Amino acid sequence: MELGLKGKVALVTGAGSQIGFGKAIALALAQEGCDVIVNDIDIDGARQTAAAVEKLGRKSMAIKADVTRGSEWDSMVKEVMAKFSRIDILVNNAGGCTPPKPFLEMSDKDWDFDIDVNLRSTRNGTKTVLPIMIKQKSGKIVNITSGAGIHGGMFTSGYAAAKAGIIGFSMGVAKEAAPHGININCVSPGVADTGFARNAPPGLLENFPKTVPIGRLTTTQDIANAVVFLASDASCDIVGQVLVVSGGVSP
Repeated sequence: MELGLKGKVALVTGAGSQIGFGKAIALALAQEGCDVIVNDIDIDGARQTAAAVEKLGRKSMAIKADVTRGSEWDSMVKEVMAKFSRIDILVNNAGGCTPPKPFLEMSDKDWDFDIDVNLRSTRNGTKTVLPIMIKQKSGKIVNITSGAGIHGGMFTSGYAAAKAGIIGFSMGVAKEAAPHGININCVSPGVADTGFARNAPPGLLENFPKTVPIGRLTTTQDIANAVVFLASDASCDIVGQVLVVSGGVSP
């Protein structure tokens, strides 16, 4: 199947971790022929990922930007447009979570962090890139959410609220963007061996596969494959949906 990704320009946020979803997504898009801009607040990690993209024969650039700040999005997109003249794919992958704790023990600072790094960053990226895609009359935006945003997360209420917000936000804006030839959808990953999961309570990575119908953790490549599909021409009739990639774990 021809996915129609050759020559497209993709921007992936939070792609500096060398064991995270972002890097896997960036490389999968590059393998399908995309040039990939790699964003992360960790510029050294972003440069490593960008170098890996270039080894696949595609153009890349690493940009340090705090995606919770709209002004830094403006500067980043300006830099991207100066070099590539277009943005065809945006993957709002950057995210994070404060250490698990009961809701009543969460400070305002904890709450604001969870909302900002997950939901606000997704809103900022969409608000900055969507006008470009409307002018192009085409584009794909894929937002990374979480099962916590669907079924809730005990001791991670701020994170769950932010990820649920991404789903509602994506569904709403997707309907506004669709008439302009733009698809907006979400991917909800299962538990994977990423830096995020390694900071979870002890035993999660060792014990969780026992609860998964297919008997293993989700891989970063599983998520990358889903994002590539939603970024491709093969998904042109999919609007405002959540693709759960979790090995059969109920969302």
